[in-house]
Amino acid sequence: MVTTLLIMAAGIGSRFGGGIKQLAAVDDFGHIIMDFSIHDAIEAGFDKIVFIIRRDIEKDFVEVIGSRVEAVCAKLGVQVAYAFQALQDIPGALPEGRTKPWGTGQAVLAAKTLVDGPFAVINADDYYGKHAFKSIHDYLVEGHADNALCMAGFILKNTLSENGGVTRGICQVDGDGNLTEVVETRDIVKIPGGASVNGQPVDGDGYVSMNMWGFPSASFMDTLTENFARFFAESVPANPMKAEYLLPVLIDRLLKEGKLSVKVLPTPDVWYGVTYAEDRAAVAQSIGALIEKGVYRAELYGDL
Repeated sequence: MVTTLLIMAAGIGSRFGGGIKQLAAVDDFGHIIMDFSIHDAIEAGFDKIVFIIRRDIEKDFVEVIGSRVEAVCAKLGVQVAYAFQALQDIPGALPEGRTKPWGTGQAVLAAKTLVDGPFAVINADDYYGKHAFKSIHDYLVEGHADNALCMAGFILKNTLSENGGVTRGICQVDGDGNLTEVVETRDIVKIPGGASVNGQPVDGDGYVSMNMWGFPSASFMDTLTENFARFFAESVPANPMKAEYLLPVLIDRLLKEGKLSVKVLPTPDVWYGVTYAEDRAAVAQSIGALIEKGVYRAELYGDL
């Protein structure tokens, strides 16, 4: 059974006016954030890596990380593939003037033909930590029902930026560790001792989704396909320029409709990411500290 990691990298460069800052090195050895996720995924047992990118960044992407990862994976018996998210790949006509991407749901769908078993999804420019990858991989190989999903549950205060507001999927979890609701919440800012939204405090110790999901079966791709058509029929006409097909929003709706369950796998790891260009220096410092502590080797892939 092949377990696949989908890395959503199609949005790389969009936040910074086209500059691909997420492909900048975060250590002294040329590694980028994505390298650490790939290392941790392979260490956890994932057998296949799929990069979801745009055609216009393919050359830079392959030069900075793709070819290097392919070489490492070839030695380890891990497969590597590419999927391409395109604005025009939609179940209907492209609204005139639309340039905004369609969101994480469509990104995952771009890899539909490359997945034939359990798979996980992550963002390209996020550092998740070893624990999260191990927990999700172990869950996926345990043989759960097709609609019994899982997610890495990060603590909100461990995911905030020093440089501005962020968007997080704030989660409600029942006593058995199952997700009951996920609310996409924008402009969460770090404050002394916690977090706030529009000046109102929110629980900094609560769980949030960082778009790290696990799916026990490739059949979820069919669910994504069906609901993308529904999204296009219902949401796009009302907001043709900005409507987005977001994975957490879809999962929340399917939860409420009783069509799936999501086990929250708590992780103590601190998330690092490049929400703002200014975040990169802090991420590099944090990665350096992990190397000094021996969490990673300077020659990152040397221990695999």
